[in-house]
Amino acid sequence: MEPLFEHRMEFAGCETRVLELEGRGDPILLLHGWSDSADTWRCVLARLGREERRAVAVDLPGFGTATPLEDGPMLPQLDAFARAALAYAGAGGRRRGRRGVVVGNSLGGCVALRLAERAPEAVERVVALAPAGLDMARWLALIEHDQLLRVLVHAPVPFPARIVRGAVARAYRSLAFADPGAVEPGIVRAFAKHHPDRAALVRMLASGRRVLPELHDPFDFAAIRCRVQLVWGDSDRLVFHRGAQRLLAAVPGSTLELIERCGHSPHIEHPDRVVRLLLAARDDGPLAQAA
Repeated sequence: MEPLFEHRMEFAGCETRVLELEGRGDPILLLHGWSDSADTWRCVLARLGREERRAVAVDLPGFGTATPLEDGPMLPQLDAFARAALAYAGAGGRRRGRRGVVVGNSLGGCVALRLAERAPEAVERVVALAPAGLDMARWLALIEHDQLLRVLVHAPVPFPARIVRGAVARAYRSLAFADPGAVEPGIVRAFAKHHPDRAALVRMLASGRRVLPELHDPFDFAAIRCRVQLVWGDSDRLVFHRGAQRLLAAVPGSTLELIERCGHSPHIEHPDRVVRLLLAARDDGPLAQAA
């Protein structure tokens, strides 16, 4: 069992939290979605640790415990951060200098695909879980119109942190998952702890409105040269899987794994399935389809 280390580092001028497995094989960089944190990958990291694999999960700038984003467009800042984080992941572990596997969910999936465009020499493979930017569906509208969140944001008096965290947890469970009752409670608590008060909710919603225009056409598919596997839940309410067809048509050799009874976060609802997909290819062999 590879131990998981938690520490802080700086990438592209942003101080952040790192969850790290030092193990072997192609380095795996894990990028979370909008308003989330590296904690979302703990179920996956536990399984990768048992396989003694090299993996790094980070809080993206502006989320979790990372320092805030600068003014201006968000995606270029996330691009630079992810490139630096991947360089770090490839420089550590037991096999240094390997090209990496970049795994991202939602906004992190968008950044993973953009990293493949911008750093082809460093990216061996992308596994994008319900990536933002293909079919944006109605994710921000669903969140902004959640009745309880609206009350917490607009009420004339503040609410205790436990009330806010409870409301965030309820909204997260109901919107992100096909079977909320099957989700590990610790993952939900970890998500909610980063949104403890009205100010945090206001910042969260403001960042969503800020990034949304950048997600309308964020890709240059012609620049992607590595293998790409899309993974989607068939019950995703936040980003519809029909958007996958754009990438499948444009990137030769790309594939789609559609998981039944799964919402927006396959790595949480079906971590064993996702890890099998990550490890289905030998370090230098062809990508295999998981059973």
